[in-house]
Amino acid sequence: MPKPILVETSARHVHVTQETLEILFGKGHELEVRKMLSQPGQFASTDKVEVVGYNKKDPNGPRPSAALSILGPVRSANQVEVSFTDARTLGLTAPVRESGDIAGSGACTLRGPAGEVELKEGVIIAKRHIHMTPEDAKEYGVENGEIVNVLVKGKGGRCTVFGDTVIRVSPKFALAMHIDTDECNASAAFGEVYGEIVKL
Repeated sequence: MPKPILVETSARHVHVTQETLEILFGKGHELEVRKMLSQPGQFASTDKVEVVGYNKKDPNGPRPSAALSILGPVRSANQVEVSFTDARTLGLTAPVRESGDIAGSGACTLRGPAGEVELKEGVIIAKRHIHMTPEDAKEYGVENGEIVNVLVKGKGGRCTVFGDTVIRVSPKFALAMHIDTDECNASAAFGEVYGEIVKL
C-alpha cells in the first residue's frame, strides 16, 4: 500500500518576475532566502509586498491591503495566491486555478518601497494539488492532471475528504499535498498531517 502523503498548508503569497521585483524594490534587487520550502529550489524570501485590493462598497474609499510574502525564485509571470477568505477581505476576484493558469484571473495592485505595479490578472485561489515525481505517480497509479479524492486525518478527530485534487507530476517535485489556509482550518490539518488517496 502506498505511503501516506504529507499535507502542507500554503499560506497566501506572491510570485513575481524580475522586472516587477525591481519596480517594487529598486533596480538590481534580488530575492534573499529566509526559509527553504519543501519543493526543491523553492523558498520564502525576506521580502514582503503590499497587495492592494478594492473597496467594493465605496470605490472612492480606502482600499484594503495586506502584506504578503514573496516566494522565490522569480518567475516568468506575476501571480498572487490567496484563500477565499483573503479574497473577500481584500475585495478581490480570485478564481480557483492551477498555478500558472492566470489568463482572465483577478486584478490587484502590488506596492513596494520603490514603486507599485498594477496587475490586470494574476490573482488566484490555488486548486488543491499533490506534487509527485514520475516514480511517485507510478507507485500511486496516477497520472499528471488526474483528479483524485484525498482523505486527510486532521486533529481532534476531524477527518475530511478533499475531492477535486489535481495530481501534478514532475521530476523536479517532492511528494506533498498543498491546501490553503481555509482548507486547513476546515480539516484541522495543523502541524504534521498526512492524507491518503481514496476511491469513493
